[in-house]
Amino acid sequence: MLIIPAIDMRDGKVVRLSGGDFAKETVYDDDPVAVAKKWEADGAQFLHIVDLDGAKEGKPVNFSLAGSIARNVSIPVEAGGGIRDKTTIRRFLDAGVRLVILGTRACSSPEFLREACAEFGESVAISVDSSGGKAAVDGWVKITSINTLELIKEAEKSGIRNIIFTDVNKDGLMRGINMKNIKEVLDTVTVPVTVAGGISSLEDIRNLKQLASPKLRGAIIGKALYTGAIRLKEAIEIQ
Repeated sequence: MLIIPAIDMRDGKVVRLSGGDFAKETVYDDDPVAVAKKWEADGAQFLHIVDLDGAKEGKPVNFSLAGSIARNVSIPVEAGGGIRDKTTIRRFLDAGVRLVILGTRACSSPEFLREACAEFGESVAISVDSSGGKAAVDGWVKITSINTLELIKEAEKSGIRNIIFTDVNKDGLMRGINMKNIKEVLDTVTVPVTVAGGISSLEDIRNLKQLASPKLRGAIIGKALYTGAIRLKEAIEIQ
């Protein structure tokens, strides 16, 4: 199971939101590239980049920073936020991003997701962001009526080979993970899943690893790393 540091960017800075609320933002650094290098030096094997401005506005805003991170580290990066057409997917891949994360449009347009999967294969993932069992879109500002488990099933039918599942209600709150939701997702899928939202202690990581699910690709950790509640090296060493 990969332990993947998150680098959420807003206004060119590294930030974390509480529960996806843009009004509850904490700025942790003004140099995302330096932060990426730090996580690499601490042993990260993959990085997760989110353009929060892009997710909210519907088009990439911090694209140049995502590209700079990809060029300045030797480990692969995945990136998302406002990526809603195939031209933009190609731009990110050409910039060095390994895995391009699709969210809002992939949730609303199965046709677009099918086309993206057919053209880009394992280079794209869908981000399924769950709030009370419903899909959150537009930077989590809007909660849809779409059931997240049904969305996952439909995404698999469309050909998606990577799923990122985030529990919006847990994200950034440092209150631990919802194991019930995670187990439901793992029981639903046949493709690799990366989980996020609420991972706030080494015990959370141990609990995830004890699931011993071959479908659990990794865990994305954000606020707990920036506050020091989790040290990356210690998290990686957990067996």
